[in-house]
Amino acid sequence: KENKKIYKEIIMIIILQIIFLMFFYYVNEFFRIFAIMNRIDLDNKIDKIINLIEKKVPQSLFFHSLSVIIGILTALVAVILKTIVHYLGIFVREIAKLDSTHILYFLLPLMGIIITVFYVKKYVNDSLAHGISKILYSISKNESKLKKHNKYSSVIASTFTVAFGGSVGLEAPAALTGAAIGSNLAERFHLDYRMRTLLLGCGSAAAVACIFNAPIAGTIFALEVLMLDLTINALIPLLLSAVTGSIVSELLLGQSVVFNFAVFEPFDLNNTLLYVFLGIICGLVGLYFTRTLEFIEDFFSTKLASTSKRIILGGLLLCILIFLFPPLYGEGYETLMYLFSPNPENVLNLSVLYSYSGNILSFIIFLLLIVFLKAYAVGITTGSGGVGGVFAPSLFLGGITGFIFALIINMFSITNVSQRNFALVGMAGTMSAIMQAPLTAVFLIAEITGGYALFIPIIITATFAYITIHRFEKNSVYTKKLALSDNLLTHNKDQAILTLLKMDNLIETDFHTVNYEARFGDLISEVVDSTRNIFPVVDDNREFKGLIFLNDIRKIMFNYNLYDEIEIKNLTKKASAVIYKDAPMKDVMKTFESTNEWNLPVIDEAGKYIGFLSKSKVLTSYRELLREVSHEI
Repeated sequence: KENKKIYKEIIMIIILQIIFLMFFYYVNEFFRIFAIMNRIDLDNKIDKIINLIEKKVPQSLFFHSLSVIIGILTALVAVILKTIVHYLGIFVREIAKLDSTHILYFLLPLMGIIITVFYVKKYVNDSLAHGISKILYSISKNESKLKKHNKYSSVIASTFTVAFGGSVGLEAPAALTGAAIGSNLAERFHLDYRMRTLLLGCGSAAAVACIFNAPIAGTIFALEVLMLDLTINALIPLLLSAVTGSIVSELLLGQSVVFNFAVFEPFDLNNTLLYVFLGIICGLVGLYFTRTLEFIEDFFSTKLASTSKRIILGGLLLCILIFLFPPLYGEGYETLMYLFSPNPENVLNLSVLYSYSGNILSFIIFLLLIVFLKAYAVGITTGSGGVGGVFAPSLFLGGITGFIFALIINMFSITNVSQRNFALVGMAGTMSAIMQAPLTAVFLIAEITGGYALFIPIIITATFAYITIHRFEKNSVYTKKLALSDNLLTHNKDQAILTLLKMDNLIETDFHTVNYEARFGDLISEVVDSTRNIFPVVDDNREFKGLIFLNDIRKIMFNYNLYDEIEIKNLTKKASAVIYKDAPMKDVMKTFESTNEWNLPVIDEAGKYIGFLSKSKVLTSYRELLREVSHEI
């Protein structure tokens, strides 16, 4: 009977995986092959349909319809992802239990990482780490364009990572998939940057809303974490996508969403100060998690250059951690449900420390070790090649932190508090700290608990958690590396537009160059052919040497006796500043301001001359891009 059950699960997994892969990988190719065989110009047909839609359908109706379509597609992806991970996780654990030595069960996380890395290397050949950071980077540096493979690659890779025990969450891969669906759909309809960014946000909002059946939290996530503009014209499409995602989730999953818990104990006003203390603790836990995760990932990326070394070392370390502390397995929602049950000590099930479950002090120490080691488990998973996010780990840490806090208070008889309420509120606290998104945390926990009975303590804890971590870290786990490399788009409109300006589109190359070893007469021939009053001087290797200004030679231009006597090197002046081709635009504008120049030479890292950058052209491009980004739908 046990074997028959496993065989049924194997068949189910295979069928789901085939449908999943065909839907996201082969359908597009099928239509293209069909079009080629029938001599149909598919792109031309699609463009004609798009043009017809744009002419006949009002822009607002068309855009809102797209947001609903994105909500449906993203929700289907999220539901399929959660379903496959659930059944695949059951399957691999059941298979592992058939091994009497337990060695297969021990090696599950390593197997998951190996499969994930193989898939990414063989079929994707692109980084899939940190989905939310990838979305933010695309908004900042890639005109909100995401690659086509992002529509399916992250969810497939994260399926193997999480189902086999990787200690990460599925929300970030789902959000990246939704964002890619929105971005590519917008590109297919030739929409501009603002609309493309908004549809990208719609996909992310729908993913969060679907997974947790929380449309308000999904909408706020897009506004707060992805930093989209808060306007009515932006809010309506986000709401439509998020609500659509929630409806699809309700239809397909019902109450079987990731996490659902009703609040039975009301908020006690006398515990207000305790929630303040919990917020501070959650902020410190978030700070520890953020910095530890950064340290572990940097260690794997810098100290372990070999992919095989990262896989073996990381996989084995993760196996040891999960073997000793089973709650670190996977997303961790099952552990949270144990804490909310009448028998929270079931958290120690399958642990070698199960015999200590009856001792409350040992139980607290066990939970504290889980909080301490979770950051290492997440960092090792992602650092060794696993794919997943920190959304679920932040909820996991918060739930355990709040539960421990309440357990200690009750143990010392300080007052009698609800351990479940403090666990729920703690989830909002650590999410607020780690993601630096207090509003998302507040509304997410309020929605997944089915009401607003704990709204006040959630706000208190989330706020103080955010204040605490912001004192030490100005950027979230998603944005820190992007901010350090000037690749983060912020709510500062000026800096945002400057970030979007592309240096390659602004460099002017119609300036006539003069050789450093040439004579004055050679310069005169260039002056005759040029409409510019500045002449860059270069050597035989095009290395930039300086500038000659027309005003400086005007008085001697017609003295033919000097044409062969004066050397160009004697006329060359040092440029007041140069601009490197890869310099951020905000640094370029600072250079213009500090030198009071309107034209500056652009060189590469080797010092070779490329062209000129004009301040007036930069400002003109800035104004044009500002109009594009700010126009209403």
